[in-house]
Amino acid sequence: MSTIISITAIASISPLGNTPEAIWENYLNENHCFTEHILDHKKTFVATLDANSEQVVGALRESDNKYKSLDKSVLYAMAASRKAMQNAGWTQKDIFGINIGSSRGATDLFEKHYQDYLQTGKAQTLASPTTTLGNISSWVAHDLQSSGPEISHSITCSTALHALLNGVAWLRAGMADKFLVGGSEAPLTDFTIAQMRALKIYSNSTETYPNRALDLEKKQSTMILGEGAGVCCLEIGKKENALAYIEGIGYATEILEHNISISAEATCFQKSMKMALENTDLSEVDVIVMHAPGTIKGDLTEYKAIETVFGESLPLLTTNKWKIGHTFGASGILSMELAILMMQNNRFIGVPFAEAQLQTKPIKKVLINAVGFGGNAVSVLLNL
Repeated sequence: MSTIISITAIASISPLGNTPEAIWENYLNENHCFTEHILDHKKTFVATLDANSEQVVGALRESDNKYKSLDKSVLYAMAASRKAMQNAGWTQKDIFGINIGSSRGATDLFEKHYQDYLQTGKAQTLASPTTTLGNISSWVAHDLQSSGPEISHSITCSTALHALLNGVAWLRAGMADKFLVGGSEAPLTDFTIAQMRALKIYSNSTETYPNRALDLEKKQSTMILGEGAGVCCLEIGKKENALAYIEGIGYATEILEHNISISAEATCFQKSMKMALENTDLSEVDVIVMHAPGTIKGDLTEYKAIETVFGESLPLLTTNKWKIGHTFGASGILSMELAILMMQNNRFIGVPFAEAQLQTKPIKKVLINAVGFGGNAVSVLLNL
């Protein structure tokens, strides 16, 4: 059985848009995607879908009466999955697995159902089936009319890359030839934002760039939430239509000291990166797309982990959270999308307010990091 895994399509729906052209164009400018949101009579920031993506999701919701009761996180996953399947050239005759996860699942719909219950003392008929975690992959499987296995899971902010790990495992075990993997998140509710504020990590900044991801000198955490979904199509073997290949995968967890702990030098990231790079010369890694959520500790500990692994010869470092915010369970695949776009266009997309980095060679290998609460880290190495 071949150990080569091809990525034959990647598709997303996010504040950046829902086509590769629009997404790349948005990455080329230095504008962020944040808009003001009022919570407790105070202004804050969120990153919502762009207008074209909203239109796509709206049309999808109206296309079937059954879809009108679904949470936005499910619709986002369905929209991205349709595009990915089309781009990969898969048809309903193909047998493929589906693993799409979410950190929080049907956030908006669950909160609305619970609010109704508090007011009326009764739960609505579809409250349970439309808010279960398995809801996402099940509806994607229905929409695509697939006949393979379908799996949902939640491993907080590293959920999407854990889906990729699972897809790779199924393919290399010979249990499937194709797998659709990714993550979806629609967390822009007042309660979710309030939870992040309670952790003292949500941005209060009024600067031009309110999420200061990769600003290692910041004095306060500046995380901002965004919404969206991303999925990619994995196939066993080297395919002619591959956008990129998975060269290495790594994963690790840390011993928990408290509910959101991560060690001072991000031991979990050190382990996951070393595992992903165990068959690769470190000098061949051109770029790292960091998790870097914009929190003081999250950004700095990941940077220290990279320094520990790579020494003084660091690859180019970037993140997309300064632009689109933290999309929780979807963030890993959206970072992978940025990695693939940089390889395809041979152009490094840096962080505008961070120290300038000069691209001196073609971008052929990119490492992507993701980590969730409690130190569930994943690293994935891609090559052209």
